[in-house]
Amino acid sequence: MQMGSTEKDDREEVLQAWYMDDSDEDQQLPHHRNPMEFVSLEKLSGLSNSSPSLSFLGGYYDVRDINDRWIRVMVKKGGMIILPAGMYHRFTLDANNHVKVMRLFVGDPIWTPYSRPHDHLPARKEYLESFVHKAAANTSVDATA
Repeated sequence: MQMGSTEKDDREEVLQAWYMDDSDEDQQLPHHRNPMEFVSLEKLSGLSNSSPSLSFLGGYYDVRDINDRWIRVMVKKGGMIILPAGMYHRFTLDANNHVKVMRLFVGDPIWTPYSRPHDHLPARKEYLESFVHKAAANTSVDATA
């Protein structure tokens, strides 16, 4: 189901996603494009799987799609987002300026922030192979057809 359709998806009460504008304004604002361009929860789930970082919060996670465009994911209290190891992302508080987060890890709880590019790291290589390259192969056009 597409966000903004007439059918209601209860998950949208605590989780929504959209492509971000390129504004340098206050990052605690939603940063919708004009016109707004929502990303379905199904498409969003295609960027990851159940993996290392898990959060219950109120704020925005910004993640990259397979074309390297930012998608802003709004998560409210009661919502949950799971990000795979190796996925470039950032987090910003919303205008309420308050968050309580529970981070769960697979294995030892090691968290080290890396700025782009760090494509040589094992987790990043695995993410690229599992999601980005696979998604790109599924959307390629057969030029011989």
